[in-house]
Amino acid sequence: MKKLSIFLTAVLLLVAGGAAAQDIRYNFDKESDFSKFKTYKWVNLKDAAKVNDLVDKQIIDAVDKELAAKGLSKVDGDNADLFIGYQAAVGQEKQFSSYSSDWGYGGGWYRGGWYGGAGGMSTTTGQTSTIYIGQLALDMYDSAKRSLVWRGVASKTIDPKAKPEKQEKNLKKAVAKLLKKYPPEKKS
Repeated sequence: MKKLSIFLTAVLLLVAGGAAAQDIRYNFDKESDFSKFKTYKWVNLKDAAKVNDLVDKQIIDAVDKELAAKGLSKVDGDNADLFIGYQAAVGQEKQFSSYSSDWGYGGGWYRGGWYGGAGGMSTTTGQTSTIYIGQLALDMYDSAKRSLVWRGVASKTIDPKAKPEKQEKNLKKAVAKLLKKYPPEKKS
């Protein structure tokens, strides 16, 4: 139960964020005709970790808004053109910062000659901190072919102490940026 609690708290951190920009990556099936996709249905991805109900609703609402702006309609039946699912996760990285306070004097070149000097003093201090990285992956499947046609991933350094309003605002920004280039341009 404690692990589940920690995981759910970590997923909540996914939507928290600092001022750093999102890292957005996507890929798609170049053979697919994205103009034929007009409707979609949400599906649960197999083996995807579950988030709490609040975060789930925020993610779905943010994606629904962006897809509606692109002309796609959400449906409940299996007759949707696309099946859409997501995965969310939070990872940790360690960051080491150091500071050196060199002062004093030492040997060196001076007026054409080397002089040796008595050493000065140097102090180096270091600090480790944990950085949280939130990631949201969005998958779109062609329902007729049952194949993945588009996948986008948004990653962002997040602030675990952000207020819920800030978390939701950052999530909406990440989803908007993630879907900015959907549907992909067809190159001739």
